[in-house]
Parts: sequence; C-alpha cells; structure tokens
Amino acid sequence: MTIGLIDGNNFYVSAERVFRPDLEGRPVVVLSNNDGCAVSRSQEAKDLGIQMGQPAHQFRDLVQRAGIVVLSSNYELYGDMSQRVLTVLRDMVPGVEPYSIDESFLDMTGVPDLVGQGRLIRDRVRRWTGIPCCVGYGATKTLAKLANRLAKKRPALGGVCDLTDPADVAAVLPEVPVGDIWGIGRATVAKLDALGVQTAAQLVGLDLEQARQALTIVGARIVQELRGEPCAALELVAPTRKGMAVTRSFGTLVTSWADMREALANYASRAAERLRHHGLVAGTMSVFMHTSKFRPGPARDVMKTMTMIEATADTMLMVEAALQLGRACWRGGYAYSKAGVILADLVAAGREQPSMLMQRDRARSGRLMAAIDSINRAHGRETIRLASSRLRRPWAQTMERRTPRWTTRWAELPVVRA
Repeated sequence: MTIGLIDGNNFYVSAERVFRPDLEGRPVVVLSNNDGCAVSRSQEAKDLGIQMGQPAHQFRDLVQRAGIVVLSSNYELYGDMSQRVLTVLRDMVPGVEPYSIDESFLDMTGVPDLVGQGRLIRDRVRRWTGIPCCVGYGATKTLAKLANRLAKKRPALGGVCDLTDPADVAAVLPEVPVGDIWGIGRATVAKLDALGVQTAAQLVGLDLEQARQALTIVGARIVQELRGEPCAALELVAPTRKGMAVTRSFGTLVTSWADMREALANYASRAAERLRHHGLVAGTMSVFMHTSKFRPGPARDVMKTMTMIEATADTMLMVEAALQLGRACWRGGYAYSKAGVILADLVAAGREQPSMLMQRDRARSGRLMAAIDSINRAHGRETIRLASSRLRRPWAQTMERRTPRWTTRWAELPVVRA
C-alpha cells in the first residue's frame, strides 16, 4: 500500500487569509480558547521567534513593535474550511482518512505518478479552497508523515515528497533528528539520547526488543514503520465513536449557579446536536466542574455521572440530565474556571434498548429534533434553541479578536461592493 499525507500549512492562519487577503505577507498569530496562547502562526510570525503554545502575554510587546496581527480562534470557520478540503480530496484519490482538522491520510495505492498527482492535489486544493498544503508519500503512516515534514522544510521539493522508494528512505534517515519523527516526544528523545540514538537512521538500527524495552510497544512500532513495515492501517471508514465531550474554559470565572446552569444547558445542547449528527445516542452522561489550579482561592474539582433511563440524543432530555448532575456537583463559594458534559456508552440510533419506564413518544421526539437541526443548518446554529441557553453569556469564552464566520452564518457573509 502507498500512503499519502496532506497537511494544510499553518491551517488556522491560512483559513483566515482566504477572506483577509490583506494578511498575506504579514505576521499573524491565532490564539487558543480565551485568547490564552499561540496555536497557529504564519511563517512571518515564526521567523520573529513566536513559539507554538507560547502565552500571549509573553509576546505582547513584540506585537506592538513588529505589527503582528493577533486573532482569536474561529473554530466554526476552520471546521468548515476543513470539510471543503476533504470534499476536494475525496473527488481526487481512492480513499481518505481524516486525521485532524488540517491533516488527512490518503490511499494512493496504484497511482502511477505520485509526485505529479501530489502537485495536482496541491494546486486544486489551493485554487478551490484557498488553503496551501504539502503532500508526503510513504509505505507507512510514519514515513508519510516524515515525507510531509520534508516537503514543508525543503522548498526544492515543491511541496511534494515521495519516500516510497526504500533507497530514498535510507538516504534521508541519517539527516533526520529523532525528535522529528511522528510519535517521538521530548521524554522519548531523552531516553533515546541516553542510548546514543540521535537520528532516525540510528533509531531504525535498534533491535526491536531493545526498542520495546526502552520505548514500550509504541516505540517498537515506530521502528517497524520507519523500516517500511505498516503497523497502522488506513481507516477509510470512520470507527464508531465510544465517547463524546463538550468542555470549555470560561471567559469569566463562574461564581453563581445561574451562570453555571446556562453553561451546562448550552454544552448539553451542543452534545445532543453532535450525537444526532453522527447518528448516535448516549447511555451515560457525566458533568464536571473545577476551579483553576493557577489562581488563588479555595479549590474544587468534582464530577457526577448518571446512567440514562434510555439512551437518547434528545436535547431536552440531555439538558434535563445535565442540570440534574450539575446541581449535584454545585457548591457555592468557589470561582469555577471550567466545566463540561461527557457522554459514554454510545450506540447507533435505533439500536438502543427501549425502557418501559420511559414515558415519551420516541417518534415525535425524533421528528422534533430533526426539524430543529434542519432549521439550524439552514439559518445558523441556535436559530432554534432552548430558553435555558441564552445568547448573551457572561461565562462564554473570550474571543475579542475573532473574525466573522464567513462561510456558516448568513449575517456574517462577506459583502462585495462595486
């Protein structure tokens, strides 16, 4: 099998630039939830020394001196742009396995001209979505990831790197630090350094039993994959989810039950919507809330779990359960920084075990939820919502610099003026 990996370059920044061409050539940083730290940087921002995950307050002075554009995360936009890229890919290659919002593995088995097809893919994705990307090929996922990294780092490759030939792999591995290999973190780098292993070639030379003892079974599999022996097959059919969660850090510390109640109602509504999108129902719900370990004051970290009478994806039932659990968790006198709703025991809708204790019209509930989802898809999320989830939320995440959700909200569509 020949595996490809396509990765959007600086994806969040690139998605912003599609609708903000004035950002081209300028240093741009996208911040995490609550505008906390850098999660995406343009190449210009990287060249200024801004690190991935660096707290925003640490480069505040540099923002002023260098004219860096700082934006809040716009996840609704990024998710939609990711789906557009996937649509292009599924029309061009035999199989696609989405790996993250900006990466997908590709089944390229039988494709005769890998480099030519890679350039065609890059060109079409860029022209049809505006997202620049690079493509790497290998006999395994690990080699495809390495090839993609080289495609980004070596301009002479033109954004496409083919490592399907074992001779090319052997020539490259001595030049690759072990820390650049997919799955090798800082702690693992330290262990390997103690063994005298600094390059990917030296890692490949390890005996499998030695690799297993030093790095566990995961490390042994990395060695095998670097040798061209696949240990992780492509998942061209998405596996059934086993769990789901909607959790958020608050933009403002929550000290009242009224605000916590609204937050939990919102999270449960979002979780129910996600369940229906995936054709699932949940049999177990957990609710948690906790204070920040980085702030002074009394600390609290609590979670409560409930088994539903009947597995469901009905928003009203989910919100009712979340508020019941939240009330059991709640204790006044604390400043809560985060809360969430976690779902487990997920099964395909229609395959859940009905309960004789559940007094509800399941068909009517299904029609109501389908109608709500249809309206919200057509007119924007929360066009129809429960009264317990209000629109002006003091606990909502800080997004002071978020750009419009250009592609998913009617009221925020870009306007072209003659």
